[in-house]
Order: sequence, then structure tokens, then C-alpha cells
Amino acid sequence: MRVKVEWTIPNILTLLRLLAIPVLCFLIWQWPEHKVKAFVVFLAIWFTDLLDGYIARHYNMETEFGKLFDPLVDKIFQLATAITMFLINRIPVWVPLYLLVRELLMVFGSIFVLKNKDLVVHSSLIGKIATFLFVVAFAALFWVPSEPRYIRDLIFLPPVLVSFIATVFYASRNLFGNRHVHREENAKDA
Repeated sequence: MRVKVEWTIPNILTLLRLLAIPVLCFLIWQWPEHKVKAFVVFLAIWFTDLLDGYIARHYNMETEFGKLFDPLVDKIFQLATAITMFLINRIPVWVPLYLLVRELLMVFGSIFVLKNKDLVVHSSLIGKIATFLFVVAFAALFWVPSEPRYIRDLIFLPPVLVSFIATVFYASRNLFGNRHVHREENAKDA
């Protein structure tokens, strides 16, 4: 399956989001001097994510490219934010490690499903909820005090739990979901 690049308004907004991620990381790196600027860029990236999705759905600008590009930029946004926040000691190492392992599983799983089942894995509602919870947790990091440290751990438990459930859902739907369909088709043929 080959996906054609289409430069619609939503896809251009997603590209702008991607280009803003290094700026965000640079500002976070300057913590706490540029904390407010970093937070504004963080919110702008998130708002642009909401805006491109709204425009795509409501103005019939959804594309196969956008369905792949938008979640990829979401993953880069989350990973870059997590790694940078870890490097400045705002979050524990398990948060970026969890995100990295999960995203690698999702990427390799998506490639496997695409090659073996000729299906493109699209985001689901539970995946979008997990992304939203991660964004809320990262946004909270800008304002949560440094001490007590355990608060910065606790705010990531809900997004990690929902993210884990979403990963299990994706695996069951895309790796095992078609077996049931094939069994039903074989039963009809018998």
C-alpha cells in the first residue's frame, strides 16, 4: 500500500506542529527561565493538533497521509517532551522509557499489520484518550512544584494505564481481530 502526500490545511498544520517541537524542547531545556514560553508553545502545539483534526473532519479534508502523519507527530511530540523533561529532571526515567517502548511496539506492530494484512492501523477513541491524558500530565508538569517528587510520578499513572489498555486494544483488534472474520466467512462457505 502506498500513501500519497497531500498538502491540505490539516496536513500543513501538522507539519507546523512538527517544526515547533524543537522550539519547545529548546525552551524546556532553558528551565525555569523560559517555563512560561515553553508552556505557551506546548499549548500551541496541542491546540494545533485539535484544530487540524477538526478541520479535517468537518471540511472533508481527511487523507490517508494525514491519518498516518498526524499520529506520528503526536508520538514525536510526546517523546520529545518526555525526554526533554527527563533531561532537566522534571520526570522520572520510566516515563520516557515507557513511551519509547510503547511507540516502538506500535510502529513495528503497524508495519507488521500493513505488510501481512494490508491494513493501515488508525487511532481509536481509547488511543486518543490516552494521548489527551499524557498531554494533561505534561501540561501539569509545568506547574507542579519540584517537591514532593512523587507527585510528578503520580500524574503519569492515569495516562500510562489508559495507554496500556489502548495498546492491548490495538493488538487485539489488528493482530487477532481478522481471525474471527475469516472464521465466519469460512463457516458461511461450508
